[in-house]
Amino acid sequence: MVTTAKKLRFDTKEVLNSVSRGEEVIITYRGKAYAKLVPLHKSSKRSNKESELFGIWKDNTTVRDVNHFVRLLRRRRKNVTD
Repeated sequence: MVTTAKKLRFDTKEVLNSVSRGEEVIITYRGKAYAKLVPLHKSSKRSNKESELFGIWKDNTTVRDVNHFVRLLRRRRKNVTD
């Protein structure tokens, strides 16, 4: 895909969606190629079998069922506010 700097400015989301689909985007400025946007990594869907935890929680081995853990946290919070 080729786009202008002006289109990038006004339609950033559309351009980034193209990049997220794996396209390389050439940005032109005054008719000359100026920059190229490329995806950082190949897009890969994470399987459901992988840990549902993310960020600082992804290496936490004490939590097996994320949904149960969150329900417990919410129940405690609800009981404190009652």
